[in-house]
Amino acid sequence: MKLMHISDLHIGKKLFETSMLEDQRYILNRILDLLDDERSDAVLIAGDVYDRANPTADAMELLDEFLNALAQCGVCTMIISGNHDSPERLAYARRFLENRNIHISPVYNGHIEPIALSDAYGEVCFWLMPYVHPDSVGGFFAKKTIRNAQEAAEAVIGEMQVDTARRNVIVSHQFIVGGTSCDSERRNIGTLENVDASLYDAFDYVALGHLHRPQDVGRANGTMRYCGTPLVYSRSELDTEKSVTMVKLGEKGEVSTYTVPL
Repeated sequence: MKLMHISDLHIGKKLFETSMLEDQRYILNRILDLLDDERSDAVLIAGDVYDRANPTADAMELLDEFLNALAQCGVCTMIISGNHDSPERLAYARRFLENRNIHISPVYNGHIEPIALSDAYGEVCFWLMPYVHPDSVGGFFAKKTIRNAQEAAEAVIGEMQVDTARRNVIVSHQFIVGGTSCDSERRNIGTLENVDASLYDAFDYVALGHLHRPQDVGRANGTMRYCGTPLVYSRSELDTEKSVTMVKLGEKGEVSTYTVPL
């Protein structure tokens, strides 16, 4: 099974009050071209789809264009909300979109049900974990003390009860300890947002969003990865080649990745 991993589209972003919408339309069309070239089975979008929780009409129109094009390609698309998104707005009409093979993580409700896709080696379970923090999940775990992102993610992942005998992929939008940030990201104070990579040990591939520089983190084999933004959003990224990350899943334990420049 072949997956395309993208994230942090930040649709609607402005730099110095200048709209980047046309640049974003161009790069989304380039991603669609690569999707056709690479013949992917699924697209994973790991959060921060919009640049702000209350996106403009133009930004919503561009996302609508992109999702419609993905649906016409016939590829399965899976999307989570990031810290810039409103999970309620992003998940609007998600049940209808599921009929077109587009799956959007709902507002967290205490349980995540996996999406299963099959290939020659059997099923792959995809877990869509939106950006979590104490305020968004604490009410669902009354018997746990949740004071930071680490404890929030630990509670959410623990509830999943992942069957490690199967192949599992998680899409997540958190700050993993060891990651390298850029100037275009929201700055966190202290370690309240930090999440340890070991929480994701049950997953064969971890498709991460949040950090804008493409990078592997937490594992030596490249199976836990930030794909980065598709466009440069700050001067600190000028030396970074923007790309999509492609993931190949074989039988259990066989995962490889490579990047395709944008």
